[in-house]
Amino acid sequence: MDTRSTPRLELKGITKRFPGVLANDNISFSVLPGEIHALLGENGAGKSTLVKMIYGIMQPNAGEILWNGKPTVVPHPKAARKMGIGMVFQHFSLFEAMTVLENIALGMDSSIPGRELEARIHEVMAQYGLKLEPQRIVSTLSVGERQRIEIVRALLLNPDLLIMDEPTSVLTPQEVEQLFVVLRQLASEGCSILYISHKLHEIKALCDTATILRGGKLVDTCDPKVETSRSMAEKMIGGSLKDIQRPEGRTFGEPRLVVRELSIPSHEPFGIPVRDVSFTVRAGEIFGIAGVAGNGQNALLLALSGEVPAHDHDAVRVDGQPVGHHSAKVRRLSGMASVPEERNGHAAVPEFTLADNTILTARDRLGMVNGGFINPRVARTYAGEVIAAFDVKALGPQSTAGSLSGGNLQKYIMGREIMQNPSVLIVSQPTWGVDAGAAAAIHQALVDLTAKGSAIVVISQDLDELLSICDTLAVINEGRLSPPMKVSEADIEKIGLLMGGIHGEDAPPDHPLPKDIVNAY
Repeated sequence: MDTRSTPRLELKGITKRFPGVLANDNISFSVLPGEIHALLGENGAGKSTLVKMIYGIMQPNAGEILWNGKPTVVPHPKAARKMGIGMVFQHFSLFEAMTVLENIALGMDSSIPGRELEARIHEVMAQYGLKLEPQRIVSTLSVGERQRIEIVRALLLNPDLLIMDEPTSVLTPQEVEQLFVVLRQLASEGCSILYISHKLHEIKALCDTATILRGGKLVDTCDPKVETSRSMAEKMIGGSLKDIQRPEGRTFGEPRLVVRELSIPSHEPFGIPVRDVSFTVRAGEIFGIAGVAGNGQNALLLALSGEVPAHDHDAVRVDGQPVGHHSAKVRRLSGMASVPEERNGHAAVPEFTLADNTILTARDRLGMVNGGFINPRVARTYAGEVIAAFDVKALGPQSTAGSLSGGNLQKYIMGREIMQNPSVLIVSQPTWGVDAGAAAAIHQALVDLTAKGSAIVVISQDLDELLSICDTLAVINEGRLSPPMKVSEADIEKIGLLMGGIHGEDAPPDHPLPKDIVNAY
């Protein structure tokens, strides 16, 4: 890469204000031709706002955007695409019931005859080694294959700058490496890539430069290959990152949660049912369930928490007692607590205060209801304790859940359940949307809970998270659970293949994962 060349993209003093919030404060950096440039920062740091201005979704209040050295205004996304800016969003915009070809056609700015478009799709796939069947229905594809649709759609525009927003959050390790091959090839051909990710080991393996934002300000531009993942994380949060402290000589007790041949139909369109799932979690153990999104995780959580009854009363046991037919309320009285993936509307009611939201799950265990009457003082006191213990940014127990940021609401919900000291805790995506410091605090709280004898099940798409906190790990794919394995003996490549399963594309046996990916775990 020629460091003397004119930047493909240059931002000078970009500022964006919203009512009461300064989202971007005088941001300046540049991206060179052929450079893979990381944009780092925790939730709320200003990354999404910044790339939306680059892509023309919104306009800055101050500052200047230069494209190939010339000042420019990007009025809307269609203009951005015409300039040569492509974007692959974190959340795919695809129609499940339509084919790959139809979805790509819908995303094009001009009408292209079907045969011509299909021929161009095959050319792009051949050039970059992307495998897709244009006539396949999207609902039959894995998440990795769906991402390829978005990438192919962007590459059909021959972009000079490709923006990738959290592109590997739901990919297997094998799919991550396939993506990296494509991105490296694009960069070698002169395409600039702006890469947003919270997975810092991937930034070290892939990127040439990293720009770090914190609280809407640029705090550093560095070479990720000479930084450590820890040093970049500490720049992102503006403080020291604490290691998880585990007691020495840890042992596991008796089984607290036993699941036997649990099968549950999916209650969601295109959802995956749970099929003959069996596992055991002992006192003091964290049992992780890895998997690509959409493989039955939601149905499993509903069945474990009691929101959906099991077919067999004995399919779920808590401390030796069958609870399969019991409701969520009865299971909570038996010692179970749970945190679903969707925090707004499922884990919390946005219009309720934080105090009222504690009543939803803690009313019986913590004596918030006596003789059918709610004791608001007990609820407010407990809510205040959760706010303080988990450093929730809120004005107090009377703040509505909807007034909190996503990360702060996640901290509150996790604290609300952990501080009830359940004997069994089922949690999905425990650190979704929280910063690195808060994630470390939640992880420590989970470890501390097991030290008291609790059994914990963590369902997560984040393999890094599971490998860092779990004792035992299994993989869910197409609603089926793999045999459990000790995390200390886990084979990353094997886990990736299990995550890909029958509907993904396994890496060939003679093509192991590169050391820079494996070693990062």
